[in-house]
Amino acid sequence: MAHLLVVESWVGSMSRLLPRALREAGHEFTFLTRDLHHYLRSAPEGTAHPLLAARHVLTTETNDTDALLSFVERAHEVLRFDGVITSCDYYLRAVARIAEGLGLPGPTSEAVANACRKDATRRILAEAGLPGPRFAVCADWAGVTASARDLGYPLVLKPVDLCAGMFVRRVDDETELAHAYRAVAGFPVNARGQRREPVVLLEELLDGPEVSVETVSYGGAAHVVGVTDKSVGGAPAFVETGHMFPAALDAADVEAAEETARRALKALGLDSVVAHTEIKLTSGGPRVVEVNPRPAGNRITELVRHVTGVDLAGACVDVALGREPDLTRRATGLASAAIGFLVPDEDGVLEAVDGADAVRAADGVLEVQLAEPRKAVKAAGSNNEYLGHVMVGDAQGPGARGRVEALLAQLRPRVAAR
Repeated sequence: MAHLLVVESWVGSMSRLLPRALREAGHEFTFLTRDLHHYLRSAPEGTAHPLLAARHVLTTETNDTDALLSFVERAHEVLRFDGVITSCDYYLRAVARIAEGLGLPGPTSEAVANACRKDATRRILAEAGLPGPRFAVCADWAGVTASARDLGYPLVLKPVDLCAGMFVRRVDDETELAHAYRAVAGFPVNARGQRREPVVLLEELLDGPEVSVETVSYGGAAHVVGVTDKSVGGAPAFVETGHMFPAALDAADVEAAEETARRALKALGLDSVVAHTEIKLTSGGPRVVEVNPRPAGNRITELVRHVTGVDLAGACVDVALGREPDLTRRATGLASAAIGFLVPDEDGVLEAVDGADAVRAADGVLEVQLAEPRKAVKAAGSNNEYLGHVMVGDAQGPGARGRVEALLAQLRPRVAAR
């Protein structure tokens, strides 16, 4: 049994998966946060709140990395941690710094910092010779307009340090560019109270389908667990509307995506990490969208587990402890699994989701999670506004995608104006 320090977690799809992985492995954890009230809400789906299982709950300012390191060093002298982990993107860099400072396993803080900054990732991959979109990093509006004229439309504008697709927009002219730029500039502090870098990334728009490569790196080698396909909607935003594992690709495309992910991880120097690398399969070959030094979100890890038996949340715990994870594939009875998200297209208040009972009773359904009535609804501009999801499996082949789309079409949210 090991003792892990868990920093600012229980967010997104990891709100159940990381606690389960810790519990099933027989480990203990101490939880560290700057604001305990952030977590004093109902547990996911009525399960026991993750903090009830903590050995200790500590509070300190987690957004001041130097002060955080000093606090953790003092706590470590008393509590003795065997590893440190987080499931929140905005604390990946701090956790890597803690691991280095305490001499615990983990990726280097430099590698994590570069993977968490989209502009740094672009620069490093380009220097390593990985083909990618033409891009520019811009610190002000004058630089944005000049770079846009140089690159040419259509373009993608991205903040360099946000997640979940927030404020990522396609722009086709200067009017749309100005609107997208103003929106990002009007969000100077992220959801965890951290001041953002006031720069944006402009990229050439890539064609082709998008996939993600799920990997576990340890001992200097990146082990590919599989490739997930991704569907994206919500233009001009890029909202993920569903995924299927494994991706329905020919062998050549799978091999190209896997090799591109390996090269990107090597270029960034990422090891001792579970990673989720997003790639576009363009007409000119695979191109990296971004490299995330943490397990995939949006329940992709559960799709992987349902099909392969490999638990990526558990692997994340193992590499944080310096242990070789179990990546043995097992027969699960499923050939594919897919998830589809209920994406709102209007603002208001949710009254009900019609069709839910029939969907829950359908064959092959693995999960149905839907928002409760009276939830405030916002037309989706990122992956943060979903009204729920449906997950299904297919025992015969790659039929899970079509099945989940058919079931999702039966769900009809009723939204009243506010």
